[in-house]
Amino acid sequence: MDKSAKTRKFLIATHGTLAAGIKSSLDIIIGAMEHVFLIQAYVDENISVETELQAILKQVNDDDELIVFTDILGGSITNQILQHAQKSNVHIISGVNLPLVIEVMLADAETPIDELISTAIDNAKEQMVYVNKLLTAQNDETVND
Repeated sequence: MDKSAKTRKFLIATHGTLAAGIKSSLDIIIGAMEHVFLIQAYVDENISVETELQAILKQVNDDDELIVFTDILGGSITNQILQHAQKSNVHIISGVNLPLVIEVMLADAETPIDELISTAIDNAKEQMVYVNKLLTAQNDETVND
């Protein structure tokens, strides 16, 4: 199958309704996108994470890439999804934040996945800033000029 037939699909898997919140923000900021799945673990005690995960994996072909965003490294959601990480087309990113998801979802499909994820993680880390400290440093600079 040619490279252009590959589809990137996305799974946002979190404890509680964080996944839906991220998806809601994405819809506002970048618009609704196709191939975005959610797992909101432990919201409905009658639905197991594994059951939801299996249903999603059935929608991912071997030629597709599944990029999974999870909330906590070492958390139960990430640990359950790790069972599927040995598939060459499943890529798991833990410690999700909105800038990371936006960058990955908007990336050119031809960008190699390893490069894309590494760059997006670096850029997302730069978005985490203690703004009060940043403002104090800027104010100090202004006073000293």
